[in-house]
Amino acid sequence: MSDRLAQVEALRKSRPRSRLIRWSAMLAVVCSVLVWLTSDISLADMFSTKRLGHLDRFITNDMLPAKLRGDAFTWGGLGDWCGEQFQLNGARAMLATLCISVLAIVLAAVAGAMLGAFGARNLMSAHPFLPHATVGHGDCSHWLDRVAQFTRLICILLRAVPEYIWAYLLLAMLGTSAWPAVLALAIHNAGILGRLAGETIENLPSQPLRALSMAGGTRRDVAVVGVFPMALGRYLLYFFYRFETCVREATVLGMLGVVSLGYYVIEARAHGQYSTMLFLIFLGGLLVMLADIVSDVARRWLQKGI
Repeated sequence: MSDRLAQVEALRKSRPRSRLIRWSAMLAVVCSVLVWLTSDISLADMFSTKRLGHLDRFITNDMLPAKLRGDAFTWGGLGDWCGEQFQLNGARAMLATLCISVLAIVLAAVAGAMLGAFGARNLMSAHPFLPHATVGHGDCSHWLDRVAQFTRLICILLRAVPEYIWAYLLLAMLGTSAWPAVLALAIHNAGILGRLAGETIENLPSQPLRALSMAGGTRRDVAVVGVFPMALGRYLLYFFYRFETCVREATVLGMLGVVSLGYYVIEARAHGQYSTMLFLIFLGGLLVMLADIVSDVARRWLQKGI
């Protein structure tokens, strides 16, 4: 037993250690302590008598519909009220949010695929997927490399600006409608999917694509016959992952005035209808959960074929 403990201790001492991780952890702890000590945030203020009174009033009164408060509360009455709210605004808000999400992610997927193709350095070389020793330095090689670099910079710009900023700009240009939210989500996700598509193409096995190129295939032949079917499965994984994100963000963008769940949440809050607001928030969470389930099932199915 002592020999085994000695071996375990020797393995523990010989384990790889990173100074970067240690110093990063120490810096994070120090910064957290400094922020806590120098800011105006007080833990005692969170549990003050005034705030606890607001919380008690919200739980016992505001969060329930007016006709179900106090002794009038019944589970059957709550179910009837939820059905009324769903028919009033819930179903329309969920459908609007879902439509915005689907349209945005489809536009983003198309744009992202094009950006990925033009941003992949191996596909945009003078002779796609051929070894550098056999390529030479033609006049178009430098120009194609610039195109790939410029496309990657576009992807960085598109995803660097948050969806909310794009939505603010588009609302000023296009007015209040669903299109600012659709385009804002599509622009931001096109940058993300474009970068992921480019990385996917660059990480594809080069042997079959090289054979196709050496057999006389043009760049379009290599892209359509070789790259597209090989990269499609991986790209769809990213597509469904970003879809569930679009559903969540479409809900939030409604708070800017776009008709979605977020719009009705803000409207209920403005009228002091906290019970309606909580119900709509629950519908938003339910919609995100359903999108996550669909995305997870699709990704699992796709991963079996990759």
